[in-house]
Amino acid sequence: MRANKSCPAAPGPSTPIPLGEGVGQGPFSIRVGEGGVWAFLPSLAVHIQTSRALMVISLLLGFFGIIVSVVGMKCTKVGEEDPVTKSRIAVAGGVLFILSGLCSLAAVSLYATQVTYEFFRESAVPINARYEFGSALFVGWGAAGLSMLGGSLLCCSCPAKERRAQQYHRQSQPSTSREYV
Repeated sequence: MRANKSCPAAPGPSTPIPLGEGVGQGPFSIRVGEGGVWAFLPSLAVHIQTSRALMVISLLLGFFGIIVSVVGMKCTKVGEEDPVTKSRIAVAGGVLFILSGLCSLAAVSLYATQVTYEFFRESAVPINARYEFGSALFVGWGAAGLSMLGGSLLCCSCPAKERRAQQYHRQSQPSTSREYV
């Protein structure tokens, strides 16, 4: 999948253009013996470096969110047996999923902003050779939304301790209206 693609809409002289350039396919070259693998990072554009960093942070938060959420599930026997504590652990996993979704949403939106800026900027590049949104941006936005939705559902699973205690207290007391009947 590509983060952007060339626009084939307008006719014009054909010039060889790269069809894809994305967060994982930046224009860089690695020269052996001149600093190893990390030599290409300073040559990348700032928005690509920022998008990559946000995506790595998003992946790490999502990974830890999975682990914490599994520990917080009621069906697992890992950790505390208290259901309130388990629910709070599940909420912590939900918060991690929400943060993961926000990081990926920021990374994809940052790259989309740069594509939009480059598309509308006046340049010598013909309109049919400019980039427009590709399918990877839409997949990224969808994944960020689903991650935040899943995290929100996990956050809704925590019962308030005070409400639960009041509910049990009300059920244990006899009704005063039935005593007079």
